[in-house]
Amino acid sequence: MSDYTAQERSTLIVATLTSFMGPFMISAVNVALPAIQAEFKVDAVRLSWITTAFLLSVAVFLVPVGKIADIHGRKKMFTAGLALFTLGALLAGFAGTVNLLIFFRVLQGIGSAMFLTTGMAIVTSVFPPNKRGRAIGIYVAAVYIGLSAGPFVGGIFTQQIGWRSIFFLAVPLGVGSVAITL
Repeated sequence: MSDYTAQERSTLIVATLTSFMGPFMISAVNVALPAIQAEFKVDAVRLSWITTAFLLSVAVFLVPVGKIADIHGRKKMFTAGLALFTLGALLAGFAGTVNLLIFFRVLQGIGSAMFLTTGMAIVTSVFPPNKRGRAIGIYVAAVYIGLSAGPFVGGIFTQQIGWRSIFFLAVPLGVGSVAITL
């Protein structure tokens, strides 16, 4: 990291953290579904919407958000997406019904689409060609670390603190990322 400029370093930290958060939330929440089902007493179909709502909203908004970011600015879209994702996580942690939880997961998914579609573009634009490969490698590795760590960390948090703690864990990460981005 010492051969990176301050802008490259902060870009890589934020982009890597956000590329970690989306996959982490997907895999961590999947582990928490039995605890969520026990609390809300819902059937398997409604329970599956907690995960599906997130994934579907990411898939639906990824391309349109990318086009809007090209027109109005990637950093604005990235920051707004990160703020929306973090707000969705905070609200999901306080959700009193499964329907509210599903709605807040949609908000998280839209926010995730906003920072995922712009994150790689920002990394590519900030890093010169001779440093770009390593930066992209670190960025992509964070996705797989998030997918791998999610079930383990999510399981521990769900068992020790409760399923809501998974969502609250994303809040300081999101707020810190927004602060660094700004």
